[in-house]
Amino acid sequence: MQGSFLQTPFWAEFKSRHGWKYFRFKVLDTDKEEIFVLVRTFARFFSLAYIPLAPVCGDNNNINEYFESLIKITEQIKSLLPARTIFIRFDPPVSFSDNFTQDDFKKVISKYSKLNKPVSDIQPPDTVILDLTRTEDEILSEMKSKWRYNIHLAEKKNVQIKTVKVTDSDFEKSIDIFYDLYKTTSERDGIALHSKNYYLDLFKCADENPDSPVISLYLAEHEETPLAAIITLFTPKQAVYLYGASSNEKRNLMPAYLLQWTAICDAKKHGCCEYDFYGIPPTDDESHPMHGLYRFKTGFGGAIVHRVGSVDVPMSPLYIPYSVAEKLRLIWFKKFKKLFRKK
Repeated sequence: MQGSFLQTPFWAEFKSRHGWKYFRFKVLDTDKEEIFVLVRTFARFFSLAYIPLAPVCGDNNNINEYFESLIKITEQIKSLLPARTIFIRFDPPVSFSDNFTQDDFKKVISKYSKLNKPVSDIQPPDTVILDLTRTEDEILSEMKSKWRYNIHLAEKKNVQIKTVKVTDSDFEKSIDIFYDLYKTTSERDGIALHSKNYYLDLFKCADENPDSPVISLYLAEHEETPLAAIITLFTPKQAVYLYGASSNEKRNLMPAYLLQWTAICDAKKHGCCEYDFYGIPPTDDESHPMHGLYRFKTGFGGAIVHRVGSVDVPMSPLYIPYSVAEKLRLIWFKKFKKLFRKK
């Protein structure tokens, strides 16, 4: 598999501007692969290390050997990290089929005393990846018919899609529109969001380095009313749908469908081989609170990909109390905070 944008100098530099420090190491067993390690320090008391979507799994795809390699990498680099680093959290780019679930992975991980499955994942372990090497007609033909209909409906109803770059004169105004839409989405769907400056800086960081990915903001409008927006990232081979937001108004005009189709077509023109919708629920379960997201993203076609999710290699006795605190935090956000929001 090709490397993720999360393992690029651009992303490491961007995260370093938002509370993280990064290190770059060469994986000794391969002599080729380099990995970026992000480290966050809390009040000088302890640090956490995070390795997103790396290392790449070997050709034999032996999961037991792969997990052994995570332990080995930790041993190789732990002395080079801050002294009070209590664990390294990996998000392995290891995918599996529908007949091998995350529960199966947890059983494999449980055999290793030096590995632990955390209570939540950082990167979404499940996603949909659309093959862009096909023609636009082929991509359209493999969508659900309702999705093709909704794209054409948005066009027929004169929904306008505007692509915004950081160099455009109205860029900051457009970011304000995006952020207002994102706040609406956050309140409606109960999702977390960063500060507005985080999204502004994403564009600015990319603009400062000519080797960075192309970051674009797409806005859908109807009669000058903003309806929806997405932020995408294009590398020479991969396109990623990073963030999406929508209004509660005129949802019957289906702006989100035309937004995605416009970005997909632009990604093809850019030369990307795939379009990653970046995050869905693990199954088509109608009781899942994000089932609508599953239906929306899978409706465009593409291959559903399941990954193992986050895996920790503890490095300190402080890992146990940290894990307990992390579980309590998850309960607060998923249970009590939603309860208070309903009230």
